[in-house]
Amino acid sequence: MEGGNSPNLQLRQLPLATAAVSVQPHTDSFSYKENLIGALLAIFGHLVISIALNLQKYSHIRLAGSKDPRAYFKTKTWWCGLFLLVLGELGVFSSYAFAPLSLIVPLSAVSVIASAIIGIIFIKEKWKPKDFLSCGLAIVGTYLLITFGPNSHEKMTGENITRHLVSWPFLLYMLVEIIIFCLLLYFYKEKNANYIVVILLLVALLGSMTVVTVKAVAGMIVVSIQGNLQLDYPIFYIMLVCMIATAIFQATFLAQASQLYDSSQIASIGYILSTTVAVTAGATFYLDFTGEDVLHICMFALGCLIAFLGVFLITRNRKKSVPFEPYISMDAMPGMQNMHDKGIAVQPDLKASFSYGALENNDNMPEIYTPATLPIVQEQHGSKGVSAPPYRVLEHSKKE
Repeated sequence: MEGGNSPNLQLRQLPLATAAVSVQPHTDSFSYKENLIGALLAIFGHLVISIALNLQKYSHIRLAGSKDPRAYFKTKTWWCGLFLLVLGELGVFSSYAFAPLSLIVPLSAVSVIASAIIGIIFIKEKWKPKDFLSCGLAIVGTYLLITFGPNSHEKMTGENITRHLVSWPFLLYMLVEIIIFCLLLYFYKEKNANYIVVILLLVALLGSMTVVTVKAVAGMIVVSIQGNLQLDYPIFYIMLVCMIATAIFQATFLAQASQLYDSSQIASIGYILSTTVAVTAGATFYLDFTGEDVLHICMFALGCLIAFLGVFLITRNRKKSVPFEPYISMDAMPGMQNMHDKGIAVQPDLKASFSYGALENNDNMPEIYTPATLPIVQEQHGSKGVSAPPYRVLEHSKKE
C-alpha cells in the first residue's frame, strides 16, 4: 500500500509545483507589459508636447516676420499647437496610472530631445557635432531608464493610498521637505536670494508633491473605469485639491524664474532637480524600489546620470536669444563716426553709455562738463560813464 501510494503522491504534487512555477513568469510579463504601456504613453505625451510648443513658436515667428496684423490666437497653427499640447498632457497624465512614478518622471528628457530635433527640422536651428553627441547621451540614458526601471505595481485604491499616506517613512519625508521648503522660501522672500538653484529647488519640492498626487488621481480614475469605483473615497478629492494647488504654485515660481534667467538654464537645472526630488518622493511614498536588486538600482541611477548629462549639454549648447533693443546704436548708424575709432571719442564718455536714446541723469555731473555761461547785458542808450559789457545784445525794431 505504501509503495503504491508514493507514485500517486508524486503525481499529485507535480502539477502543483508546475503551477507555482508558471505563475511567476505570468506576473512578470504582466508587470513588464504595464511598464511598457506607461513608458510609451509618457514618451508619446512628451513628444506631442514638444511638437505643440514648437508649432506655437513657429506661429509667433511667422507673424513677427510678416505684415499680418492678426493676433497669434487667431491663427490655425497656434490652435493646432494648443490642441496637441492638451493631448500630450493627457498622455503623460494617464501614463502615471500604469508605470511606477520613478520610471515616468525621468522620461521628461524626451521633451528636451524632441524639441532639439524639431528645432533643426522646422525652425532651421544650426547644430554642431557636439550637439548630436549630447542628444545621443540623453537617448542612451532614457533607454537605460526604461530597461532598468522599477517594476513595482499596485492598484491605486483608496485603501492603499491612505495606507501609504500615513506610513512613517512618508511622514518623515514630508517633515524634512516642509522644513527645507520653509527655509528656502524665507531666504527667497526675506533675504532676496534670487539664485536659480533656490527658485528651481522650490519648484522641485512642489513638483514632487504634484507627481505623487497625479499618480494617485490617475490611478484611482483608471481603477474606477475598470469597474471598481474609487471616486467615493475622500482621499481622491484630497489628492485632487493638492494636485491643483501645488501645480499652480509651481507655475508661479517657474514664471518668476523665467523673468530672471535664461530658459535653457531653467530647462537643464530644473530637470535635474525635479527628477531627483520626484524619484525620492516616489521611492518613499509608493515604495517603487522595494524588491529590486542592487544591479537594477545602480543601472537605473546610471541612466539618470547619463540623461542628466545629455540634457545639460543640449541646453548648454543652445544659443541664447538676443533681446530686442528699441533704440538705435550710434555705432550702427551709417556715416556716423565710431566712438572707438583710433581712440578718439566724439562725445565725453559718461557712465559708459554709447547708445542713442539712453537717458542720463546729469544732476551730479562734474563742473568740467558744465557749459560756461556769458553775462547778457542789454545796451542802455544815453547813459554816461558806464563801461561796455563783455557781451551785448542789440535790440532791433521792426522797422530795421
